[in-house]
Amino acid sequence: MSYTTYFENAQIAARNLNLNVETINRVLEDLAAEAIAQTDYLLAENKKDLDRMDPSNPNYDRLKLTAARIQDIAKDIINVSHLENPLGHILSEKTMPNGLHISKISVPLGIVGVIYEARPNVTFDVFALCFKTGNICILKGGSDASYSNLAIISVIHKVLAKHGIDINVAVLLPKEREAAEALMQAVGYVDVIIPRGSQGLINSVRKNSKVPVIETGAGIVHTYFDESADLKKGTDIIFNSKTRRVSVCNALDCAIIHSARLNDLPQLTKPLGEAGVEIFADEAAYAVLQNHYPAPLLHHAGAEHFGTEFLSMKMAVKTVDSFQQALAHIAAHSSKHSEAIITENEAHMEAFLNRVDAAAVYVNASTAFTDGAQFGLGAEIGISTQKLHARGPMGLNELTSYKWLVKGNGQIRS
Repeated sequence: MSYTTYFENAQIAARNLNLNVETINRVLEDLAAEAIAQTDYLLAENKKDLDRMDPSNPNYDRLKLTAARIQDIAKDIINVSHLENPLGHILSEKTMPNGLHISKISVPLGIVGVIYEARPNVTFDVFALCFKTGNICILKGGSDASYSNLAIISVIHKVLAKHGIDINVAVLLPKEREAAEALMQAVGYVDVIIPRGSQGLINSVRKNSKVPVIETGAGIVHTYFDESADLKKGTDIIFNSKTRRVSVCNALDCAIIHSARLNDLPQLTKPLGEAGVEIFADEAAYAVLQNHYPAPLLHHAGAEHFGTEFLSMKMAVKTVDSFQQALAHIAAHSSKHSEAIITENEAHMEAFLNRVDAAAVYVNASTAFTDGAQFGLGAEIGISTQKLHARGPMGLNELTSYKWLVKGNGQIRS
C-alpha cells in the first residue's frame, strides 16, 4: 500500500466520523477492557522488541510493557472516557450592531500525525485522546517497537470494528523511515504533526516537516536547592525526581545547590548513592562529596554534563553562590520543560515561579509530576515546550482548535 493510500483512508474516515459522546466513551471503555484481556498477547509481542534491544539502552525502560503498566494504560483510557467532552464548547459569542450573531466554538484539530520512538504506550494514549476529541490519528512508531505497536493497533482496530467504526480513524504507518518522511510531506492530508522522543527526533521533524509541528521537547530538568531549603524535603524530592523513572523526560538531570549548603550535600545525595546514581559534580561539589559518596559513582563534571538529558541513572551537580546564579544557570541550560526550586524563602518562591521560563515550574515538589494524568488531563499526547497553541502536558483541550460561526438574516457589507 502506498503512503498516500494511508493518508487518503484517514481523510475518508475523518469526513465520516460523527459519533456521539456516549459511543465514544463506550469504545474507550471497551478498549481498556480489551487491553487487559490481551495482556499476554501484548507482552509476548513486546518481548520480541525487547529481545532486540540492549537492556542498558536508555530506551529499554520506555519500550518495556509489563502487566502493571498495561493496567495503568487501561486506567488512563478509562480516565479519558470520564473527562468532559471538549468539543462544541462556545468559547465566546456576541451579536454585532448589524445583527450578525458571531460565536466561536471548539472543534477537532483534524488529522493528527504523531512520530515517536520506542514508546508503545504512546499508541494507546494518542488514540484515546484523539478519538475522544474527534481527531483522526496517523501513527509512525519507531522500528524498535514495531511488534508492540502492531499488536496494540490490532487491539484498537478490533474494538473499533466491533462498534462498526472505520478502523482508519487510527492508522499505523509501516516501520520504515520512509513512512516518517512521507508523513512530514503530507500537506493537504495531515493538519498537524507532533513528535515524541529524543531531541534528535524533534529537531529532525521540525527541520524537515512541511506540515505544521507542535514540539514536545526533550526534558533537561533542574532542581535548585536554595540557601533556605529544608533538607528532608530536598532529599526526598531530588531522589524521587531522579530515580522514579529515569528514562522519562521529567526526570532530574542537574541538581543545583547553594554554596552555603554544600555541607548538606552528602546527606542530600546519600539515597542517590544507595540507588546507584552516577554523579558528575563541579569542583566545589566534588570536594565535598569525595569520601562521602561511592567512589565508582562520583566523577568530575565537564561542560558537556550541563545541559544534558541523561535518561539514565546519571546526573550533574552544580554549585552556585546566589539565587541569581541559579536562575542564570537554568536559563542557559534549560530545555524549558520542567524546573524546580526547594526553598523556604517566599520571595524566592515567587521569583522562581515568575521568572523561570518553562512549561512547568515547581516549588517544593518533584518534577516527576509533569504528566498529563497527574495534571488531571486523563493522559497526554506529549509535553509541549513551545509557546504557540499548547504548552506543557497536552490533553483533550490542546487537541482542539476553534472556528467562527456567523448567523445572519440577509446582511451585506458596504
